[in-house]
Amino acid sequence: MKQVLLIDANPLFQDFLTEKLTAENIKIETADSKRDAYVKLVGSMPDLIIIDIRDDLHSITDFLMKKRRDPNASRTPIIICGEKIPRARVAELIQFGVLKYFNKPIKFDVFFSSISTILKTGLSLDPTPCVLDVHLNSNILFVEIAEGLNREKILLLKYKIAELIENNELTNPKLVLMMSNLNLGFMDGANLELLFDSIIANRKISRRHVKVLSLEPFVQQFIKGHHQYNGVEVVSSLSVVLNSLIDDPLSGSVEDQINERILSSDKDTLAGALAMRFHSDVRDASLSEDENGDVVQVAVVDDDIQTRQFLQDTFLTIGIRCDLFSSGSEFIARTAKKHYDLAIMDVIMSPLSGFDVLKFLRRQGISIPIIVYSEAKLKDAVITALSLGAKSYMVKPQTSETILQKAIEVLHGN
Repeated sequence: MKQVLLIDANPLFQDFLTEKLTAENIKIETADSKRDAYVKLVGSMPDLIIIDIRDDLHSITDFLMKKRRDPNASRTPIIICGEKIPRARVAELIQFGVLKYFNKPIKFDVFFSSISTILKTGLSLDPTPCVLDVHLNSNILFVEIAEGLNREKILLLKYKIAELIENNELTNPKLVLMMSNLNLGFMDGANLELLFDSIIANRKISRRHVKVLSLEPFVQQFIKGHHQYNGVEVVSSLSVVLNSLIDDPLSGSVEDQINERILSSDKDTLAGALAMRFHSDVRDASLSEDENGDVVQVAVVDDDIQTRQFLQDTFLTIGIRCDLFSSGSEFIARTAKKHYDLAIMDVIMSPLSGFDVLKFLRRQGISIPIIVYSEAKLKDAVITALSLGAKSYMVKPQTSETILQKAIEVLHGN
């Protein structure tokens, strides 16, 4: 069984991860960085460490230093979740075994994908398209669901509701679940049950203060058929919802009240550790360093497709994606727009050779640590590459372990 050590986690974040990972047959243990994190690390030797930075990076410095000095624990990979920090500061974390740094609020589809890659185990993720938004106005939580019911987001909703109630110190919260544009039927019964269970799980929300806006007869029948949802009311009109929950009577048109009460919120309800929008919700988004959580940006430059695939698979074993280039000119063009922490490059390419690329980078003052990985075995080729600024030279073929070890050495050296 794979094991994860979770350090300094916010209680709600901790509960959410524990529920999700335990269901995936992954053992999770929790610790405090200042008290028992290192003891639990050396005692259990987990497959992955996840650290939730609730203050700043200085709070975990002592733990990271102890881990790095321990030859048995130093290679254990780390994922950190925290507030946005400068990229240079993130890069400094590589020396401690940090493979990913996720800015809060975390996009959990990418987060769990990274965990799956690092642990080399599949995590079940519901691919159902789903837009789930939560707004808070006064003491009313407005939850809107469109497109479909996604089990990951529904599970997360339970903890997001708890986070909002706790952070805003709500004593008598009310909730409006808006599903008026959602077509539901018998096949959605299991997901509907999970949805309503997630809502009523919070004891501060009375069932009589839960209103469901839906035009589907099945939803009405579903509520009536489950005694645990007694008190929950299904309505077909927003005016009924507003009149039944808002303490002060409606003034003006219903449309004005909808704009004021639902489409606006009096606080940033998306703040916090738990984001209801996943990265996959942005269909045309490019994977930037902040979005995919990568700490190390690696380029692979080789005109041989099998070598590119091999190197990509090699780095994916430690959760790092690579940008792949089939020619030196493609790589050069990209360096004008993106910084790389490391490049693995062949020197036998055409029309631009790897030597030409090294010369260009030197002329332009572009500093990228480069490992040459090539079939060229002549001493002159090695000397030329190193004299042009390459950090290391490896003759093909090499094992994945050897390549990763060399990459770590070069990164640490920089």
